[in-house]
Amino acid sequence: MANYLFPALILVTTGAFAGMLAGLLGIGGGIVLVPAFLLLFTQAGFGGPDVMQLSLATSLATIIVTSMRSVMAHHRKGAVDWQVLRSWAAGIGIGALIGVLTVGALRTQVLQLIFAGLVIIIASYMAISRVHWRLAEEMPGGWRRIVISPLIGFVSVLLGIGGGSIGVPLMTLHGRSIHRAVATAAGFGLLIAVPSVVAFLFLPVSNAPPMTVGSVNLPVFLLTIAMTLITAPLGANLAHRTDAQRLKRYFAVFLLLVAFNMLRKTLMG
Repeated sequence: MANYLFPALILVTTGAFAGMLAGLLGIGGGIVLVPAFLLLFTQAGFGGPDVMQLSLATSLATIIVTSMRSVMAHHRKGAVDWQVLRSWAAGIGIGALIGVLTVGALRTQVLQLIFAGLVIIIASYMAISRVHWRLAEEMPGGWRRIVISPLIGFVSVLLGIGGGSIGVPLMTLHGRSIHRAVATAAGFGLLIAVPSVVAFLFLPVSNAPPMTVGSVNLPVFLLTIAMTLITAPLGANLAHRTDAQRLKRYFAVFLLLVAFNMLRKTLMG
């Protein structure tokens, strides 16, 4: 029993943190969960060529619940732009499915390098971005939306995230307030996670931990969402009375440390 106490404590703490981030910053928390899951699975003896796939898929499964809870909390405050979610849904879902196929074809070391590189890019933008930055006053439409929406789904699956880390800057750069962007980006998580997790359930991994369905480990999923369900609404409430930009910069520093640590371990073998 004692052997499971420390991993369970890490999962509870990480899940609470991820849920708070989902509500507060509009990110699904996967950008925190994936490194934590990777560490836990590896330390528990389930490392191997598919352990990153296992971590990504399990993270995305938690995002279904986290995003749903976060969107409901933001919707009660009238902050969700449902028109954006409806018009971007198909492209994001297609990109997510392509992402699943890509993850299934790549091994852990390659996925770790991709994860670290993309996180460094996202964190760097978080650190230097400014509220007043604008590319346009309206969200991309036509061929731009056709190109960008699948990219959001594709990149998000490679990171095991709900798309908020991409969706929030996209919307703020196109005329949406930070609070509306955070609220709407929480909905991106459902558009990404639902189709990708369904696909991952039929994509088994080697050396899987007990009670793993396809690429999703059920005990880790359940223990994590037990905390995200509690903390996501708290983060959503806090988002409407907090300087989210300052918090983003602090979080960016944390992400850079996580990414460079993963990069170092991966390159050192």
